[in-house]
Amino acid sequence: MLYIYHFSIAFAFVYILRFFQQRFSSLFALRHVPGPKSSSWVWGEEKVLYYNTPGALYLDWHRTYGNVVKFTGAFGHQLLSVTDPHAISFILGEGAYQFPKPKGVRAWFRMLLGEGILWVEGKEAHEKQRRSVGPALSVQSARNLTPVFYENAAKMVSQWHKLFDAQHSDEIVIEITNWAGRFALDTVGRATLSYDFDCLRGQPHALAETLDGLTNHEKSLTSFYMKALFWLLPSILHLGKKGQMIRKTRKELGDLATDILKDAEAVSDPNSKTLMSLMLRADKATAAVRMDDEQVAAQMRTIISAGYEPVSATIAWLFFELSMSPEWQQAIREEVSTAGDPTFDELNNAYPLLDAFFLETLRLHPPVLENHHEAAETISIPLSESVAGSGDLHLVVPKGTIISLPVNVIQKDKSTWGFDADDFRPERWLHRGTRTSRELLAFSVGPRGCLGRNFAAAEIKALTVTLLRHFTFSCPHEIEAFQSFVIRPRVKGEGSSSLPLTVRRTL
Repeated sequence: MLYIYHFSIAFAFVYILRFFQQRFSSLFALRHVPGPKSSSWVWGEEKVLYYNTPGALYLDWHRTYGNVVKFTGAFGHQLLSVTDPHAISFILGEGAYQFPKPKGVRAWFRMLLGEGILWVEGKEAHEKQRRSVGPALSVQSARNLTPVFYENAAKMVSQWHKLFDAQHSDEIVIEITNWAGRFALDTVGRATLSYDFDCLRGQPHALAETLDGLTNHEKSLTSFYMKALFWLLPSILHLGKKGQMIRKTRKELGDLATDILKDAEAVSDPNSKTLMSLMLRADKATAAVRMDDEQVAAQMRTIISAGYEPVSATIAWLFFELSMSPEWQQAIREEVSTAGDPTFDELNNAYPLLDAFFLETLRLHPPVLENHHEAAETISIPLSESVAGSGDLHLVVPKGTIISLPVNVIQKDKSTWGFDADDFRPERWLHRGTRTSRELLAFSVGPRGCLGRNFAAAEIKALTVTLLRHFTFSCPHEIEAFQSFVIRPRVKGEGSSSLPLTVRRTL
């Protein structure tokens, strides 16, 4: 026992020594990088970031200090916030595998989803998983599955008409965030897994409530501690009520994935176009060592999670903006009032107003606020402008430095988007010569960019087309941004996500 005690003391001493050695090394290497003074010796800027309006401090910092900002995290560790275009291009492109996700982020994904494509790092390992999952999320796959999007949208319309009939009115209040989540979960279930979660019946649903309960909650002190410390101590994710919720969610998703996998293997339909079938066939065709059941389950958990939160948040923000822009709402309604359901290609090419509105929603309301990376080794990053007038167009970043790419700041950069960058103006996208969707980082870019971007865009547009043909929307409340896992809307002052819109039947 005495040996174990001495070993524990020695281990703790070495860990603390290495922590402070890295801290002082980082302080020296980044001493010339400007940024705010630490507001707390213990928490640095973590507390003000957590309790402030999502993204507001990043905007203030970058408009004050420039494209590269240094700030302090818990217990003095240094972080960088970067909006320099050359640096971003390098971090997400050529140097992508030199900037993996931070250890805390990887621990979150591993604990919740397993060792799937969001967790994996390293060029060879990532490309292997991408070859297995990629065909299932390709443009052609999204094209084949577009009818499923319309079927689920029609189900949602039918359920809403029942709400109108039950209230004997042609104008009622509908909680959009709730229905957006139900649509997203049912769609990812049917399209990826040939499984109907049946969320659109409008009844309480265990999986939807579990996924929502994991992240959609009022900010608490416990959640703050976990958010602030998991960069340094990823094992904190295992503790307390939050750790129990993560384990519960993983188990529910895992049990579901196991059952669906068994059914898919039993049926083994060579003509099936679902993402599950395509993924299994791609794995058989390309992998020398095939994925085992847990690896397949990890990909399924990942696809369900990625197809639920970011998509449902984007749907909610899009309909919020429609409710605030009655002229655009009517213009898009007229644009999509053609007979029949638009094809995948028509959704992308035939409706410029719809496309512009969708892209502007992604620009001002990116579902993921920050794209985090960690320098795997001490590395020199190219810059388009020198830091603090040094004249040096490179920045040496010490190993272990956490880098945040604040998507909201990048997508409100006035040098790119103009003096009205803070305003919601879909018309900026109608001039294709000056605006392209590649300027958006909402789905990230490069080899680690979101594989499901075409899938997500098609299902959101299909739902928008369907709902605008039946209903009009207005918003009687003041809405604010609320950060859970993604950025969601909520009525100002309320605890969790909420978007009650006044909906009126048009047919």
